[in-house]
Amino acid sequence: MDRRHFLATAATASGFAQTLYAPKGQPAVYTGVHKPHTKLSELKLKHKGQKSWREVIVDDKHLRSEYLYLQPGQGHPQAMHPDTRAWWVVMEGEVRFSFETKEPFVARKGSIVQVPYQTLFSYEVVGTAPALIFETNVAGAKTLYVNRKDAPAMPGHDWMAVDVRARVIGNWQRANKPHNTYDELAPKLEAGELKGTLRIVEDDRGAANFIYGHNSKLPPLDVKVRGHYHPEGAEYWLILSGQIRYPIEKVGVVIAEVGDVVYVPPFTWHAPRWWGDGPSCRLAMNGFPYIAHLFDPD
Repeated sequence: MDRRHFLATAATASGFAQTLYAPKGQPAVYTGVHKPHTKLSELKLKHKGQKSWREVIVDDKHLRSEYLYLQPGQGHPQAMHPDTRAWWVVMEGEVRFSFETKEPFVARKGSIVQVPYQTLFSYEVVGTAPALIFETNVAGAKTLYVNRKDAPAMPGHDWMAVDVRARVIGNWQRANKPHNTYDELAPKLEAGELKGTLRIVEDDRGAANFIYGHNSKLPPLDVKVRGHYHPEGAEYWLILSGQIRYPIEKVGVVIAEVGDVVYVPPFTWHAPRWWGDGPSCRLAMNGFPYIAHLFDPD
């Protein structure tokens, strides 16, 4: 048997499992901005004293995510992404979003907001306190601005007026909604009105899954279980509440808290688990709507 390959169980969205041979490349290869565990507390310390800042956390071949810390009155001018869906998680403060064809709304801590391609949007921090926003889009996404003065300098590029013809406005598709909140979803999961993983963002080139639960309701921890890996893309998580435990191949055990981001490259075993005494929630993100999970054969 080729030692670069091994037997894995591929679980599909329908629940069907089949034993196949899968490639297993070098695990835990971290490049660029990526690291296993980005602590929000360390980011805040790094930018202490700055009125506003931004920090890229993920920038791989599939997705790009960054933290934005903005003052009241700051935000994003009216614009659109021609071919990609963007989404935001508000971690602190209040942000007013304006989407074409939708009434403006204010998003607060725990809000998960998204806008589809070819749909004009803008947002602005409101209230008296700064806002902390986790922003995500497909890697290499471009932005078209309504006003030339809002377009930033882009080395190697010029800005020109164009007509966008046959524009598709507000094509939400599937179960995507402009605005979801932690305070709406978590109680429904607690009460059993909703079950399992909730797909909050579902796009052909990006997904975000709301995964909520309790460590106390899981079987006892078995440290020998290494979980699963993904052969074609990375997966990462923004912690929304509580703690999440991650054993990561070649990295060790990571305990992540609210606002932290955990990133696992392709070919890397990992086994996320709700942790601590209370409820825990993570927003899992990757570049595929139904990413393959490869497990050790039972």
